[in-house]
Amino acid sequence: MMQEYEFMLVSSLEKVFPGITPKIKIAPMVSGLAGETVSFQLAYKLDEEPHESSRYKMDICLDPKLKDQLQIRSVALVPSELPAYKRKDDNYITTEPGLFPDLLLPKQDMLLKAFPGQWRAVWFDITITKDMGTAAYPIVIKIEKDQNIIWEDSFTLQTIDTLLPPQELIHTQWFHADCLAQYYKVPVFSEEHWRIIENFVETAVKHGMNMLLTPIFTPPLDTKVGGERTTVQLVGIKKEGQNYVFDFEQLRRWIAMCKRTGMKYIEICHLFTQWGAKHAPKIMAEVDGKLEKIFGWETDATAPVYSEFLHQLIPELKKVLASEGVLEHTYFHISDEPNDSCKESYAAAKEVVKDLLQGCKVIDALSSYDFYKEGLVEKPVPCNDHVQPFIEAGVPNLWTYYCCAQTVDVSNRFFSMPSARNRILGLQLYLYDIEGFLHWGYNFYNTQYSTAAIDPYRVSDAGGAFASGDPYIVYPAEDGTAYESIRLMVLSEALYDLRALKLLEYLTSRAYVEALIYEEYKEKITFKKYPRNPEYLLGLREKVNQEILKHRQ
Repeated sequence: MMQEYEFMLVSSLEKVFPGITPKIKIAPMVSGLAGETVSFQLAYKLDEEPHESSRYKMDICLDPKLKDQLQIRSVALVPSELPAYKRKDDNYITTEPGLFPDLLLPKQDMLLKAFPGQWRAVWFDITITKDMGTAAYPIVIKIEKDQNIIWEDSFTLQTIDTLLPPQELIHTQWFHADCLAQYYKVPVFSEEHWRIIENFVETAVKHGMNMLLTPIFTPPLDTKVGGERTTVQLVGIKKEGQNYVFDFEQLRRWIAMCKRTGMKYIEICHLFTQWGAKHAPKIMAEVDGKLEKIFGWETDATAPVYSEFLHQLIPELKKVLASEGVLEHTYFHISDEPNDSCKESYAAAKEVVKDLLQGCKVIDALSSYDFYKEGLVEKPVPCNDHVQPFIEAGVPNLWTYYCCAQTVDVSNRFFSMPSARNRILGLQLYLYDIEGFLHWGYNFYNTQYSTAAIDPYRVSDAGGAFASGDPYIVYPAEDGTAYESIRLMVLSEALYDLRALKLLEYLTSRAYVEALIYEEYKEKITFKKYPRNPEYLLGLREKVNQEILKHRQ
C-alpha cells in the first residue's frame, strides 16, 4: 500500500519532478550574508484526491525579523517537447519530453495541493538584512492534517551581518521589448508598454543584471532572412532628402528608466544583421509625412546609403549618450555570432563604423578564436565551450556566454539540467576573473526566427528549436510583472557565490581562496571540467561564509 504522505526539506539545487524522489536534502545549518536571498524547498507527495487538499496545512515557525523577509511560492510544472538535443552528455536529469519544475507562482494560502502519487514543491525565500545581525535562527516547518501535526522538520539559518559586496560582473541577458508588446497585446512604447518594460527590468536588476539591450532600432536578432520582427525603435527618424533628423526623446526616457532601476550599462543593439553582418537592420523613418522602412534585408551592409545614414546617426547618438552621462558605460555591437565563413563580410561591415566607434566599447559574441587573433574583434565574447584558447592567450577583461549550442560539458540553464550545472558558473567566473557574462534570452517569447509569437507557459522551446530553458528565464504575469523561475533564482545564487568569493579574497588573498576551493576537489577546474555534485557547491559556500566571519574586520 502506498504511503499516505511524504515530506522532505530540500535544497534550492533540487528540481522536484513528479516521478523522482528528491535527494538533495537541506543541510542542518545554512548561512547567508546580508543582502542575499537564501532559498529552500518543501518537497511533498500526498496520496489524496485533489479536492481533499484542504486537509493538509503548512506552517512555518521563525523569528519575526525573518518573517518580514519571507516569500513563499509554489513550484509549477512547465511542458517541454524539446528538453535536450541529440548532442549531449550524461549530466542531465532527464532528456525525455514532459513536465519540468521551473515556474515560481505566488502562493495564496498555506494549503498543500494534492496530486496523487506525485512529488510537488513549495519554494521559500528569506532575504537577509543587516538588522538580523550575526545570529542563528531556527526555522521549523510543520504539516497539519485535520488539525493534527503529522510531520515537522527544521534547520538553522545563520545570518551574517557582513554585507555582500556589489554585483560588479557586467551581466546582460538580452531584453526583447517586442515580445512584451506582443504577449500583452499593447501598442509598442505606449504607457502600458513602458510600465511592463520597467517591471521586467526591475526583476532583471534584482537578479544581478546590470546591462540592458537598447533597441535604438529593431534589433536584428533571430529574424528570418527577409522577415521582420515587431518594430521597436527608440530613435525617431525623419528623412529630408539626403539628410536625417533624429528624435532621441524615447531613448532619453529609456536611459532615465535604466538609471531609476539601477541598470548601469547601455547595450546598443547590433548595427548589422546576425550571422555575418551582410545587411542593414530594419529601420523605420518618416518620409514625406509617412512612416516607411528605409533599410532592411534589401540593404547591403556596405551600401553607401546605409553608411551615410550611420555617419549621421552615430555622432548624434554619442552626443546624447554623453549628455546623459552614460557613454562611458555604453557598449556597441557589429553583428551577432559571426563565424569563420563570414570574416570578409564582418570585416567590411566593421570598416563602415570603425572611425565612428573610435574610443567606444565594442563587443560581439562568437566562437572563433581566429576572429580575435586576426584583429576583427577587439573585445570578444566567446561561448564557454570555446573560451579556453582566449584564456590561454591571456585576453584581458574576458567575457563569456552560453546559449542553446552549449550542450556538452559546460554550464547551462536548460530545464533538463541539474541546478548545480547552472550554479557552478559563479565559481568559474571567479576562477577566471571574467569581466562580463552574456545570454541572448531574458524573455524571448517567439518561435525561432521570430516567425510567430508563442505562449511561454505552453511552448518553452521556441517552437521546437531551442532546448527548453534557453529562450527565457522569466514568465509574463497577468499584471504585467515578471514571474521568476527556479533557473533565475539559482543563477542569482551563482552570482552571490561570485561576490562572496571576491569578498573573502579582499579579506585574505587570492591564493587563500583558491586553496579553499581545491580542498575538496583536487583537479583543475575549467569551464568544461568541474565538480558536478551539488554537495560540493553547497559545502564550499558554507566554508566561504565561515571564513568571511572569521576574517572580517
